[in-house]
Amino acid sequence: MLDTVYRDFGSGYVPRWHGDIIDPTAAYLASPRHTLLVAVDERDGSVVGTGALDSRGPAHPPNPLDVAERFPSGETAQLRRIYVRPEHRRRGIARRLVGALMDFAVAEGGYRSVYLHTDPTVPGAEAFWRSIGKVVHDEREDPCGGQGVMHFEVPLGWSGEQARAAVGARPTEADGAHVM
Repeated sequence: MLDTVYRDFGSGYVPRWHGDIIDPTAAYLASPRHTLLVAVDERDGSVVGTGALDSRGPAHPPNPLDVAERFPSGETAQLRRIYVRPEHRRRGIARRLVGALMDFAVAEGGYRSVYLHTDPTVPGAEAFWRSIGKVVHDEREDPCGGQGVMHFEVPLGWSGEQARAAVGARPTEADGAHVM
């Protein structure tokens, strides 16, 4: 995850934004309503992707007020840290991670919506999220440009079953990744 904030975002580690990366146990494993998934390359055991979900809605600020009001904490499953190493992208890994996280949200219950935000400057991010969810606020269209972030809602009905159908039920020989 740290590789992504340095390489793709160019921001490096910023404590107020990335504290969950340094302490994923507290952020994603201590609460039964949160989870962290890791995709591992079965050939060498290296981490090729991550995905997390928690019950914290987007805070205002820095997010727009309308977004924070639409996705309140406790009722919102927020997808976070959906990262795939560049050399493993376009193989269905992120889609399988999101599918497994959506299955978790449905099984956990109590969520009325699924939210995420993304940086559209990351290669492939905007197109990927548009293929799964709908844009609810694009800060690039705000008068001052906001943070340049796009905010999405993913239908609770979008499931791991759809992800498996889109990329095949089993990892392909080409991707060799296993989500755990």
